[in-house]
This record gives sequence, structure tokens and C-alpha cells, in this order.
Amino acid sequence: MERPEWAPADVDLSRPSVARAYDYWLGGSHNFEVDREFARQALAAVPDLRLVARANREFLHRAVRFMLDQGVRQFLDIGSGIPTVGNVHEIAQQVDPDARVVYVDIDPVAVTHSTHILAGQPNAVALLEDLRHPEAILEHPETRRLLDLDRPVGLLLVSVVHAVPDHDDPYGLIKRLWTALAPGSCVAISHVTTDSRPDEMGEGTRLSGRTNTPVTARTRAQVEDFFAGLDLVEPGVVWSPLWRPESPAEVGEHPERMSFYVGVGRRR
Repeated sequence: MERPEWAPADVDLSRPSVARAYDYWLGGSHNFEVDREFARQALAAVPDLRLVARANREFLHRAVRFMLDQGVRQFLDIGSGIPTVGNVHEIAQQVDPDARVVYVDIDPVAVTHSTHILAGQPNAVALLEDLRHPEAILEHPETRRLLDLDRPVGLLLVSVVHAVPDHDDPYGLIKRLWTALAPGSCVAISHVTTDSRPDEMGEGTRLSGRTNTPVTARTRAQVEDFFAGLDLVEPGVVWSPLWRPESPAEVGEHPERMSFYVGVGRRR
């Protein structure tokens, strides 16, 4: 296919990306036909996948606002994806114009587009890096420039941990990240599961094997284990619409259909 002007030269146009499919589900335009075909197949398996993606995004917004209420003014958003409405720096800087954000993603399109949006924004940056390389993220010159790790940080791991297979030790990776942060830091995680819809979400998980970030669905107990050593904020690990909803309308009649477990932990 013809490469759009905004696409980095080294992007593989033959293989779908979950980040770009997510962009498609949310109504974005930074995706390729290979991503749209994958996204349509996933929608055939999980027809309300767009609602699932939006509920996950809304959890991100509520988690950021919660962290801001706790006094957090700097954020490390790993697996940030392609920018869409309500980016972390936009929410944070409404509260404090000096709030700082480091976005990290493995997808070159996500990082290129983020960098374009952040032009002229001194307190936010986008890095091309992998969750599986925590030290590279923490020690990156731009991370060190923007974030003071001796002060509380909001670590955002939204819809990304399930892209790390068990053999890459996701529990160890996450612990290495949060133990590098100051007391008072917060960790937000959202994670896909097949618990409530094993057939539909199981097919969606199988389809993700076509991408460069296949999904490993996990149970509620397994997601709770990611918060070991942290103080789990009420209401604990719950379906995405149930985490501190701002109105009953956000919950709906079947929150379990959103198929994401979410939670926030605080470092002592």
C-alpha cells in the first residue's frame, strides 16, 4: 500500500498494530488498511469493542484526575498509544500548567504523531520504547529531564500489560518500575480478561496473535497480583466502569461486558 506522509519510513505496513487498531476503534485516522482489517475482524468477534475501548479510556481519565487530587503532578504513561481526545497532559495541565508527562509507546506511528502534537509543549515528550525495558525508560535522558523520581509519579499502564507474555515476567517488570518511584506515587493498570466473555474475548485474544503485540488475557486474581506491595485504592480491582464512576450512567447495566479489570495502587 502507499505510505501516508505522516507514516515513519520504518513502519511495517504488512502487519497490524494494536495501537493503530485502537485508534480506529476510537474513531481516529492514524491507521492503515491492514490495521482496519484486523480491527473489523476483532469487531466481528466482539461487536461492542468500541464501547470497551472507550470505557478503558474513561478509566484512564478518572485515574489521572484521582492522582491529581492526591497531589501528583508528573506522569509516566507507558503504552500511551496514538493521541486522542483527553490526553494525559491535557487533563493534568488543566489542574496545573506545570504538570509533566512522559509518553512511551512501542509503535512508531504513535510516537511520531505524539511528537507532532507535543511540538512547542515543553512539559511533555513521547519516547519510542518498550515496557519490557524498564531501565531504558527510567534512565532515558528525556525521562530524567522531565520527571523528578524523588517526587511522586503517576505510572499509567493502561491497556498495555496484557501485551507482555508470561515468559517476559510482567510482574517483575512492573515492580522494577514502581520501586524506582518515590513514596506517594500511584500505579494505574487496566488489563483485558476473558473471565466474563470467554468465547467473544477469547476469539479477540486469538486474533491479536496476528499483531506484533499478542494479548495474554488474565484473571482478576492475576491482575490483583500486579499490585502486590502497593496499597490498593478502593474499590480495588474491578470492571473498568466500576472504578470511581462520576455518574451512574457511566456504569451501565452490564459493566462486566467491558472485559477489562482495572485498579490503582499507591506506593507507601
